[in-house]
Amino acid sequence: MSAEGPEIKGWCPGARRPMMSGDGLVFRVRPFFGELTARQVIGLCDAAEAFGNGILDLTTRANLQIRGVAEGNQDGLLSRLEALDLLDTDPSVEGRRNILMPPDWETGGLTHRLYEALFNALPRLPELPEKMGFALDTSTAACLTEGSADFRFELSDAGQLLLRADGARTGRAISESEAIEALIEMTLWFRDTGGKEHGRMARHPGLAGLPPAWASTPPRAAGPKAVLGATEGGTILGAPFGKIGASDLRTLMRESGAGLLRPMLNRLLFLKGVYLDAAEGFLTAPSRLMQVHACPGAPYCPQATVATMDVARSLAATTEGTLHVSGCSKGCAFPRKARLTLVGRARRFDLVSDGRPWDEPRQRGLDPSEITEATGRI
Repeated sequence: MSAEGPEIKGWCPGARRPMMSGDGLVFRVRPFFGELTARQVIGLCDAAEAFGNGILDLTTRANLQIRGVAEGNQDGLLSRLEALDLLDTDPSVEGRRNILMPPDWETGGLTHRLYEALFNALPRLPELPEKMGFALDTSTAACLTEGSADFRFELSDAGQLLLRADGARTGRAISESEAIEALIEMTLWFRDTGGKEHGRMARHPGLAGLPPAWASTPPRAAGPKAVLGATEGGTILGAPFGKIGASDLRTLMRESGAGLLRPMLNRLLFLKGVYLDAAEGFLTAPSRLMQVHACPGAPYCPQATVATMDVARSLAATTEGTLHVSGCSKGCAFPRKARLTLVGRARRFDLVSDGRPWDEPRQRGLDPSEITEATGRI
């Protein structure tokens, strides 16, 4: 298997362009500004129960998904999402609006202004692979370093705004007024140098030939990792495996009185303006489960040949460090290096140590009954 990873076909599902999975259609909702009002959250919970399986997925890009939607319910769900102001007016923009936001952005601040400018500019960008996205890591501290994005707006240690190509160690210093034109220039460079053939910026071999001015200034170092529980401005909640019960989330919003919810990276939620010690269905304190990653697996994903979440739960207490149980080599739940990665293949598991799902496995063809012993030896 290639060291660059498996070939990933298809697209990311959206609301107007859902994807068929093993349990029905998957509808992805990309919150505008990375934020949902209480009305929108409760409406999503109602929709997940009325049209889906009653579970909301929190994705790696901090979006929410409704799963298990029957094809006959598609129009009804779209009407519900439109009434909640969760659909793009221009359907062609939805697939491009992969924008990561820090949870502490402020109305009228730099991050908010960049989002508005970027959103308005999306129709001007050249055609790019649909999985490509943007990070606006321009708030209090750098917190989107691990997020999946190809074009990164960041700050230097001196507070200078930068545009950095993902995979490059340094970026281009720009003013806010130059930001969008600089982004358009970088997207055109990506297209014109054959980047589309490689799918993502970090995989583009042309990165070594970036113009010197585009790779001259280093971004500030990543800030401290988010900690579960009450924090400045609200409460950070954890959703193990990115699964959220619609009834739990509805109860949380109603009983807490929170007006805003901001999905975060790493299966976290920021409940703005509310401070909680506990929340039914969520984690509010450090937990081993937040170091364990698992995709839906079989039978929910047609590319998976193994069940994943029960295996991940059973191994949580017997392993240390980051654990990833992936239904196939795409590694959707955690496409990065983990201490232990189990990859489904032909109804068995391959075991990768300190690697990514597509790296060379240490052991192949493990029966599910052999996993606990195999992982315990590492």
